[in-house]
Amino acid sequence: MDKYQDLIEQTFYFPTEEFKVVNNELHFNNVPLMPIIKEYGTPLKLTYLPKISSQINKAKKWFHDAMQKFNYEGSYTYCYCTKSSHFEFVLNEALKNDIHIETSSAFDIPIVRALYEKGKVNKEVIIICNGYKRPQYTQNIADLINDGFKNCIPILDNLNEIDRYESLIKGTCDLGIRLAADEEPKFEFYTSRLGISYNDVIAFYKTRIENNPKFKLKILHYFINTGIKDTSYYWSELSRFIEMYCELRKINPDLESIDIGGGFPIKTSVHFDYDYVYMVEQIVQTIQRKCKENGVPTPNLITEFGSFTVGESGAVLYSILDQKLQNDKELWYMIDSSFITTLPDTWGLNQKFILLSVNNWNNQYRKVNLGGLTCDSQDYYNSETHTYNVFLPKVEENQPLYIGFFHTGAYQESLGGYGGIQHCLIPAPKHVLIDQDENGNITTSLFSKEQDNESMLKILGYK
Repeated sequence: MDKYQDLIEQTFYFPTEEFKVVNNELHFNNVPLMPIIKEYGTPLKLTYLPKISSQINKAKKWFHDAMQKFNYEGSYTYCYCTKSSHFEFVLNEALKNDIHIETSSAFDIPIVRALYEKGKVNKEVIIICNGYKRPQYTQNIADLINDGFKNCIPILDNLNEIDRYESLIKGTCDLGIRLAADEEPKFEFYTSRLGISYNDVIAFYKTRIENNPKFKLKILHYFINTGIKDTSYYWSELSRFIEMYCELRKINPDLESIDIGGGFPIKTSVHFDYDYVYMVEQIVQTIQRKCKENGVPTPNLITEFGSFTVGESGAVLYSILDQKLQNDKELWYMIDSSFITTLPDTWGLNQKFILLSVNNWNNQYRKVNLGGLTCDSQDYYNSETHTYNVFLPKVEENQPLYIGFFHTGAYQESLGGYGGIQHCLIPAPKHVLIDQDENGNITTSLFSKEQDNESMLKILGYK
């Protein structure tokens, strides 16, 4: 076992539904990557748009099947968290699938208006407005509601937020309340800084909402930062949340929905083990059981999936520029970009993504460290989720090596400062969109060119 392909196939269940090797070259979702590299060059970001729709429909089916299996009375609503990726091509693809939107800042609202003007959404769309809100955000929310977006629902994050809607909204308004969840045991703080304390919810409802003709409390929301995981912490927080729903539902017949914040994980390794169907069934059963015990109707379910929606659609492709043996055992492959600027989560959170060679699968493999172009000593990648090492094909003379990081579609552009100035003035790479027509033919289009020095000089004030 000395070839890279032998290593991958004997280490993992490979090929997978997303990855296969044809003639020594990697295909991603049945798309050959080398022709794209030859046409556009590297470094290169790409988005495979059909994956977005695929992810949405998988989740919708899981919830539909589970609710049908257990005779769950209530509806399911899929919301996309725009903060995961605000790009128009993402929203356009996602909205093909009868979904709704979750926002987190004032500048999300103009995006909603732009989508409306282009006919991508109508005024019936559900807009879950989360986050701690500055005045411009509450003003934008109120303007939407006053303009007839009746399903725009602000989720109250603190006790004073309701005052703004009281003064700004002309008619009536549906509200939600975010509960302040306990953080996981290893976190630095006990309770999330976001949301309203469990101890304040009932009194707040009775004094500010119950007898106020302007408002109806329709949604109870909570968010688990670690996402939906099969841990005692997650099930404890979910049960506690449902108990609060039941208590509030007994005095508020308008309360009809719960919003389960914190999404599904995405595949960060070729060897990925997560039972989505089991988790959905357990969530549905837990809610149903708690409601039955308390003698209240089961709520409609809302989820907010961001990374799950868009993460697995993305990839970043690099060339190996050079190799450097710095001592007797530390071999470095230098990429033609920077991890800090193009994959900031690898630097800031030690996030792992799926890493595979794009070509040269018949070459012998070597243990390597990957280095970026910036002068920062932290600009490197040297271990995978499944191992403490990175293995890639041996670089041969006159034989370029290309590598890919996959499932990078969430957050990396916004965290990396897309369109702005980045560390050591490393340019933002070009971005290619991959789509598939009704006949199954693959199409590619250039969304953005590689950033040039003129744009940098203008941002910095030299132009």
